[in-house]
This record gives sequence, C-alpha cells and structure tokens, in this order.
Amino acid sequence: MKYFEVFFTALRLGLTSFGGPIAHLGYFRDEYVIKKKWISDHGYADLVALCQFLPGPASSQVGMAIGLSRAGLLGAILSWAGFTFPSALILIIFGLGMSNLDVSLHQHWLHGLKVVAVSVVAQAVLGMGKNLCPDKERITLAIVSMVVVLLANSAFIQILVLLGAGIFGVFFFKSSSDLPHEPLHTGGRIRGAVFVFLFFALLIVLPLARNLYPDRSIKLFDSFYRAGALVFGGGHVVLPLLQAEVVPTGWVTNDIFMAGYGVANAIPGPLFAFSSYLGAASVLPPNGWLGGIICLCAAFLPSFLLIVGSLPFWESLRRLPNIRHAMLGLNASVVGILLAALYRPVWTSAIFTPKDFAVAAIGFILLQFWNLPSWAVVLLSVLVSFFIYG
Repeated sequence: MKYFEVFFTALRLGLTSFGGPIAHLGYFRDEYVIKKKWISDHGYADLVALCQFLPGPASSQVGMAIGLSRAGLLGAILSWAGFTFPSALILIIFGLGMSNLDVSLHQHWLHGLKVVAVSVVAQAVLGMGKNLCPDKERITLAIVSMVVVLLANSAFIQILVLLGAGIFGVFFFKSSSDLPHEPLHTGGRIRGAVFVFLFFALLIVLPLARNLYPDRSIKLFDSFYRAGALVFGGGHVVLPLLQAEVVPTGWVTNDIFMAGYGVANAIPGPLFAFSSYLGAASVLPPNGWLGGIICLCAAFLPSFLLIVGSLPFWESLRRLPNIRHAMLGLNASVVGILLAALYRPVWTSAIFTPKDFAVAAIGFILLQFWNLPSWAVVLLSVLVSFFIYG
C-alpha cells in the first residue's frame, strides 16, 4: 500500500509542479510536510541543504530521499518515476515528431503558471521561515544569506554560503535548546558505501567502455551520465553540458535542441527530463523511445546513486551535537537562499504587471489561508489566465 501511496503522490506532483526546481521545493513542502506529514520542516530543510551540496537536480533528489525514507529503495525509485514520468512522456512524444507544436500560442496560460509559482514559493518561504528562523540571530543569518546569493548569483556561492552558515551555527548556536532530530529510514552504511562507489566507478568505467566498444548506446549513456554527475545548481545548469555533447556530434541540431528546451520549460516536472527529449529526437540510433529512456535513466542515475549513498552517512553525522548546531545555521541559510530564489528567478520571470501581482496574491491567499492544495491552485490559475491574459 505504501508503495502505491509514494508513487501516486509523486505522480500528482509530477503533473502539477510547474515553475522550476525552486517552485518544486515549495510544492514538495506543501505535500510532504504540511499534508502528508511524512517529514518535519526541520528534516525537510536538512534534506534541502544536503541536496544543495550534491550535484544533480536538487528537487528530484529531495523527492528520492523522502521516498527512500517512506518505503525503502523501491520507494526512492517510485518517487523518482512518479515525479519524472509525466514530463518525460511529453518530451519523448514531442521528440518523436510533434515539432509543429507552437508553444508561443499558449503563452497566456504558461505565464499564468509562472505567476502561481510565485505563490507556491512564497508560501514555502513563509512557512519554513516561521519554523526555522524563530529568533533574531537566525532571521539575520537568513537575510545575510539572501543578500550574498542575490549579489553573487552563482551556484557555487550557494554552497559557500551554506558552509559559512554551518560554521556560524557551530560557534553561535551552542546554547540553543532547539536541537530537533527527526530520523530518516535510509538503509545501512554498507549499502550507502556501495552506491557511492558505483557513482565514481561509472564515471571511470563508462568513458573507457565507449572507447573500447563502438556501441552508440554506451556512448549515449556515458555522455548523459557525465552531464548528470558533474552539474551543480539545478536543471538549467546542465543545458550547456548537454548541448556540448549532442549538437557538435550531430545527434541533434541546435534548432531541435532549443525547441525541446522551450517545451521543457513549459511543462511540469524536473528540467532534467529534457534528456529524454534529446534521446528521442536524435537522428542517430539509439533514438525514439529506446533513446529517450536510455538518456533519461543515464541523466538521473548519478543523482540516485549519490542521494541513496550519502543519506546513511548524513543521517549519522547530523546526530552529533556540533553537526546539529550547524544544521540550525544551515536551515536558516536555506530559508535565505529560497527567499533569494523567490525574487530571482521566480518573481523576476513572472511578475510584470499589476494583474500578475494580483493573481499571485490571490494564489498565496488560497494556499496559506484557505488551505487549498497546490494542484488545485495550479488548475485554477490556468482557468483564470485564459480570462486575464487571453
């Protein structure tokens, strides 16, 4: 029963989570923390902080981790599959020949989806801020983190900010009695070590295999595995890596690449699912459904190996008093990073007119005070956008 619950919860999120990785974290919090209560705000912030350090799509890794805690290794797989399947299916079909789809014809409701993402992220930041920044020290740390991230605008700066916040927490939060620890069921450290070893082993073995064996499936898998393993900062950062792998080699043209990127930004789910489009649209075999599945699995496999492999060690580490004090600083910093993301790119890409602000405000009220589920607010935003933006 729990396997079905994990899969269909993730599937609903995969069908309704528009707005990119930061918005996904808002949708996830609404579903997993507020409604399902599978994890607390502190535990959720711990996961977000960990996934900010790891390469790969942070929102997908958070979902995998929650699925792992809820239903074991199969739960992690089902959580990833449910969240990724809708966008991957759309992108593979588009890659198979729906090139006549003109996304520009639907800009009015696509813009409405961007606007409602503002509401979702704002609610998440407010809720996490109340729980994770209850005193002036942590509020100040969150604001400092926000300012640094906004001024620097770099994925690596985010990692440095989190490290600095953790060090700050060790030295300045020692007297705090607020040391929550909600255990996650992550499996043993032996299994974790095996998964981490597989992550690095594949980075070494796959390039050797593609040189030894002239099989295009191996070349394709290696290219997308390396792209997924070496990217920090989320889905948009992986695009230059993928473009360098598939356009110069002639697998897809640049026009086909950019058309798929446009569609990937207009649909729910993880942007990493764009890999399935590239595999399906490739002019060279393996392509079609097989190519799409190979590229999709290869791009997400590093994230899966890393999150399953690192969580048992992370679970042990965050029990230590100094680490738990560091997590108080880290969690406050996560709020600041999300607050920065609320402004850029979420707000700056959606709020242009008084109409936009009004729709975002209504969405926030429905989420925060009327307790409507996020998927219902998304659907309402699509209907309203036809009248306001059409």
